[in-house]
Amino acid sequence: MVFTLPQPTNLPSTNVRLPIQALHGQLIQWRRQFHQYPELGFQEQLTAAHIAETLTKLEIPHTPGIAKTGIMATVNSGKPGPVLAIRADMDALPVTEENEVDYRSLHPGKMHACGHDGHTAIALGTAQYLAAHRDSFRGQVKFFFQPAEEGPGGAKPMIEAGVLENPAVDAIVGLHLWNDLPVGTVGIKPGPVMAAVEHFECQLFGQGGHGAMPHQTVDTLVISAQIVMALQGIVARNLNPLQSAVVTVGQLQSGTAFNVIPDSAYFRGTVRYFDPNFAGYFAQRIEEIIKGICQSHGANYQFTYENIYPPVVNDRRLADLVRSAAADVLLTDDHLQPDYQTLAGEDMSFFLQAVPGCYFFLGSANGDLGLDYPHHHPRFNFDEAVLPVGVELFVRCVERFCNA
Repeated sequence: MVFTLPQPTNLPSTNVRLPIQALHGQLIQWRRQFHQYPELGFQEQLTAAHIAETLTKLEIPHTPGIAKTGIMATVNSGKPGPVLAIRADMDALPVTEENEVDYRSLHPGKMHACGHDGHTAIALGTAQYLAAHRDSFRGQVKFFFQPAEEGPGGAKPMIEAGVLENPAVDAIVGLHLWNDLPVGTVGIKPGPVMAAVEHFECQLFGQGGHGAMPHQTVDTLVISAQIVMALQGIVARNLNPLQSAVVTVGQLQSGTAFNVIPDSAYFRGTVRYFDPNFAGYFAQRIEEIIKGICQSHGANYQFTYENIYPPVVNDRRLADLVRSAAADVLLTDDHLQPDYQTLAGEDMSFFLQAVPGCYFFLGSANGDLGLDYPHHHPRFNFDEAVLPVGVELFVRCVERFCNA
C-alpha cells in the first residue's frame, strides 16, 4: 500500500546529509507498513517477513528465525576493522488504537504504541545507506531486529543464539524514539539511563466474617492496605535520598460484598531502580515488611518476586561517541539533553551487559501536530520528520567507531 505522505516538519538546526534526506519517503512507507500490521512479542511473523524481503532486495545478507522471529543482518565494508551492532526492536503492544489515520492498525487489540515501528524503519534505512556507501567505513555492521522487547524479552534469547559472535561484536548502539522530548532532541547519558524492571505479587490468607463483627476475623483487606502504605517507606526511609527508585503497587484485589470481611487479598506491583547494587535488595525488604505485618495480625502469605530486566547502563566511551555524533547532527546545544534518564525499563540492558554500548533517546513529540501522546497510550504517534535524523545519527556512529 502507498500512503499519503505529510509535509515534512522543518527540524531546527539539523545536519542530515542529502542521500539520507532522500530516504525520508521510504522510511515513512516502511514505518507505516509496520504500524498497520502490529504483532506481539515472538509473534512478529509478518514484520520479520517484510524486513527479510526488504533486506533481500537491498542484497544485504541476513539470517531469519533467530529467537523465533528475530533477524540478524550484516553490512560488510570489505575492509578489516571493528564490528559495531545496531539494535532495533520490532514488537507491538496489546493496545487498541484510537488514531484516525490511514495507516492505523489493522490488527484488533494490537498497536505500535511505543515507536518500535519507527526503530525498525530507521535500522532498515541505516542498512540501506551503509550498503550503498561501504567505502565510508571499515569493518562490519550487524543489525539486530529483535522480537519481544515489551515482554517477555527477546534480547537475551538473541544473545544466547550467538548474534554477538562470528564475528565478535565490539560495541552496540540503539535508540528509542521518545515522546517525552521535543522532535529532533537527543537525550544521552553515560552510566545508568533506564531502570531495572522487577515484579512482585503477594496472596494474603486470613479469616473472613461479618463486617459488623471484625473481632471474629483476620481482615486481609486492612492488612493489604497497611502493607501497601508501608512499602512506600522503603524508598522514603531506607534509601539514600540521592538515589532514585520506585516501588509501585498497581493492582489490589480483595472482597466481594460491602458487609463481608474477606478472607484473602491479592496485590502485585513493580520495582524500578538505576543502581545495579540494588539487585536482590527490594525482594528481601518487601518480604520483610509483608511478613512482619502479617505476623502482627495473625495472617499468612505467599510471596513471589521476579527480576525481569536489569538497568540499562551505557559505556562512557560509547556515550561520548554518540554525544559527539549528535552534536554534529543537531548543531545547537539546546537540542542535546545531557544526563537524560527515565525509570522505564528496556531489555537492551542485556546487550549492554555483554558488550560496551550506548542506548539513547531521540525526541519525537510535536505538540503543534497533536503528536505528543505518551508511550503506550492508544493515541500514541510521533513526528515522522525524525526518521532521517535517526538514520543520520546511526551512520555517524558507524563512521566514528569503525574508522577510529
